[in-house]
Amino acid sequence: MKTFPPAKIRNVALIGHGGAGKTTTTEALLFAAGVINRKGRVEDGTTTSDFDAEEIKRHISVSVALAPFEWHDHKVNILDCPGYSDFGTDTMAALRVADLAVFVVSAVEGVEVQTELMWKAAAKLGLPRMIFVNKLDRERASFSRTLDQLQQTFGAGIAPLELPIGEEASFVGVADLLSDTAITYEGGKPTTGDIPDEMEAQEHAVHESLIEGIVVGDDDLMERYLEGEVLDFKELEETLAQGVASAQVFPVLCGSAAKDIAIDRLATFICEIGPSPLDRPGVVVQAGDHETEIKPDPGGQPLAAVFKTLADPYVGKISLFKVLSGTVRPDAILTNPRTHNDEKLHGLFTLRGKEQVPINEVPAGDLAAVAKLGDVTTGDTLAPRGTPVLVPRPATVAPVLSVAIRPKSKGDEDKLMTALHRIREEDPALTVRRDDETHQTLLSGMGEAHLAIATERLSRKFGVEVETEDVIVAYRETISATAEAEGKYKKQTGGHGQFGVAFLRVEPLPRGGGFEFQDKIVGGAIPRQFIPAVQKGIEETMSHSGVFGYPVVDVKVTCFDGKFHPVDSSEMSFKMAGSIGFRDAMGKAGPILLEPVSLLEVTVPPAYQGDVMGDLNSRRGRVQGTEQGEDAESMVSALVPTSELLRYAIDLRSITGGRGRFNVAHDHYDPLPQHLYDKVRRDTATT
Repeated sequence: MKTFPPAKIRNVALIGHGGAGKTTTTEALLFAAGVINRKGRVEDGTTTSDFDAEEIKRHISVSVALAPFEWHDHKVNILDCPGYSDFGTDTMAALRVADLAVFVVSAVEGVEVQTELMWKAAAKLGLPRMIFVNKLDRERASFSRTLDQLQQTFGAGIAPLELPIGEEASFVGVADLLSDTAITYEGGKPTTGDIPDEMEAQEHAVHESLIEGIVVGDDDLMERYLEGEVLDFKELEETLAQGVASAQVFPVLCGSAAKDIAIDRLATFICEIGPSPLDRPGVVVQAGDHETEIKPDPGGQPLAAVFKTLADPYVGKISLFKVLSGTVRPDAILTNPRTHNDEKLHGLFTLRGKEQVPINEVPAGDLAAVAKLGDVTTGDTLAPRGTPVLVPRPATVAPVLSVAIRPKSKGDEDKLMTALHRIREEDPALTVRRDDETHQTLLSGMGEAHLAIATERLSRKFGVEVETEDVIVAYRETISATAEAEGKYKKQTGGHGQFGVAFLRVEPLPRGGGFEFQDKIVGGAIPRQFIPAVQKGIEETMSHSGVFGYPVVDVKVTCFDGKFHPVDSSEMSFKMAGSIGFRDAMGKAGPILLEPVSLLEVTVPPAYQGDVMGDLNSRRGRVQGTEQGEDAESMVSALVPTSELLRYAIDLRSITGGRGRFNVAHDHYDPLPQHLYDKVRRDTATT
């Protein structure tokens, strides 16, 4: 593939709700550009960008895929993004390197939740946006209904550039509102003609409204328009492009990716009114102790940012990157400021789905890939040697759902950890943690589908089959009364035996009090050197084996008497005496279970606040307050038992239609209600 200057590069993220037709649109664009000679189908897993085994199996995109093509002397880098919330981290990575987001909206389903959420995300990034209303050939499709939804949901700036000619089965083309012409696709090829008589009045009214919306941003054009001058098409297009680049105008196009209707026009508009990397603000980077802005200058110092990592079992690690400055060539040596290691970029290539297309150089603004870099992960910077330039890493997103995993084969523990490390390189939204208390390996991610695909990849890519189980909740034990007991350890085995007696008193401490040990031995009932052994025996017992088998907290233990033998007593005997005495005393002191309680903050549209609060009450939650958050959303804070939140991500998504989000953190421990003791014991027994 030849090299294009930044002004001729278009980096485009295709965004939208799952099923809107992003991957089909990608196929149609590649087919129109002559890159592929036949269009694959999502249904049978033959598309260019959905090549992963899990994508083929589920007929959905689960990670961002790069698909470049050439169009009208431009290079267009399409980033086909997942449409399901579980894989939103990949979509956000694409938004950060894209210069334009094209939102694909189904004319049947209209504006759906992921479209709304990603629109807000793009708006926060100040990213230019365009809309392609797809599936106008389908039954129940309606452009007017969808346009009304777009205007109601996203407000001012929504500007239709086309109207459909016919709808559903009779959809054959589009009316171009800028040029007042009709383009029909009967027979497969575009034919330009006059606007059909039956829609001429509607087209003229929308045309006038569009022209007024465009010229309002240019005083000279506005004056000439008001004087009755017929404005030149190119002038209007240039002014429109300025409005798009400033994220003030959001053009709406329409067509059918499945029938190849108006796909060529989508590609043309991307090139003609879509912004290039030069039209976007520079990237603010950390250079030493100060910040500076980097512009996409091909002649500058080479600087790149890795936005995606792929773990290929045959090729190894593939790093996708965007060149922010300079021109990167094969065998260039750049430094990773995070590790301070030099990285040699051997063969450079671009990806078209899974196909590797060799390239000779990558100028500023372009996207490319390189294989087999060392310790380079998603979010890393590749900077010139000796130049301490660091591109800020994207903020990490906290996982919302966890599952415990273990290898099916007991000998695969080390193999599993290696595979988990590699899969995390590919997907930073996954986290892995070993819980030393419950002895579980926890894999956490953004939802059920996300975790299911991660475990499938462990097997397919790295040959590690795993079993999953529920996450064990880390309960605690304490006491509710004062009690005393004798801890006696006596053992005679021939020769020196073991003998130690410790009298202990246990008392409850306030919640969060931890552990206190008090020595009240007088008269040498226990020699001084053995007192620490008594305390150690108590602490070891508290750490893992209370009455119910959980760690013990918030207890004060007093050792007030004891007995010893001048020959048979030892540290071991008094350590055992402390352990035995503590177990006995605790059993008499009204032992109770404590459950962890989390502070939960839920952000939802106001319409769902009542449903969310009712659900929290059913989970034994205590609402602490509500307030208005960003974008007029409601934020509900509550204290909820952790055991009630293990699958909250799934339930909240169901309650709010995917519009809710939450943060959760451990807060404190509270006594477990007595009627739940049997359930906890059953759950513990099954694990």
